[in-house]
Amino acid sequence: KYQKYAIRNLMYYITILYAVGLIVWMLDPMIYYNYLSLNVGMILHGQIWRLVTWVIVPPDSFDVFTIIMLYFYYSLGTTLERTWGTYRYNVYIFSGILFTVVGSFLCMGVVYLMYGSLPPDIASAYFYSGSYAFSTYYINLSIFLAFAATYPDMQVLLMFVIPVKVKWMGILDAVLMLYYVIKGGVFTRFAIIASLLNFVLYFYRMHRSRISPKQMHRKAQFERKSNAGRAKVTRQ
Repeated sequence: KYQKYAIRNLMYYITILYAVGLIVWMLDPMIYYNYLSLNVGMILHGQIWRLVTWVIVPPDSFDVFTIIMLYFYYSLGTTLERTWGTYRYNVYIFSGILFTVVGSFLCMGVVYLMYGSLPPDIASAYFYSGSYAFSTYYINLSIFLAFAATYPDMQVLLMFVIPVKVKWMGILDAVLMLYYVIKGGVFTRFAIIASLLNFVLYFYRMHRSRISPKQMHRKAQFERKSNAGRAKVTRQ
């Protein structure tokens, strides 16, 4: 019913938005902090554009490693879209964004209950600094975890030298995130759980429906070969 609204080549447009965000960052980093970040306090004071603008800025400052990382995530996302289909990949990404926004509001409510008795200026500064935990970092990580679950035996070069299977890197990231959830602050906990909830729900659904990521990959390959064969026959 809603598949016709799915955005094809979604990672292409996300990368363009990141490029815009990096330009803004280079012009003045404080523009992001003061006007674009997912700061619930400012949203409740009327700056509703923050519900969207926080997604345009990558979680790292501009350098050559950021460019490499953007290309890396672009490749992962494009591959997942081809494997899962455009609609499923759109749902995965946008649900991660939605969960992060909802998580930021829930976090603010919990923090207010915990620290609402603080003087207004101190509480405001605390909320302001904590809002930076809600960024695109964990959404990008959810893309990598999804890729690792779909292509567990694919090898990548760690530090451009050491060949490592993606599944081991995914397991390591999952363990680190679990550690941060246990040991991190309240903002970090909410940011991680909210941003990675799409990964948990999506693969739980795949498990319940008994459709593995590998099966989806084989199905996508079969459909591409079938479409290519039909196109060849039509041209003849």
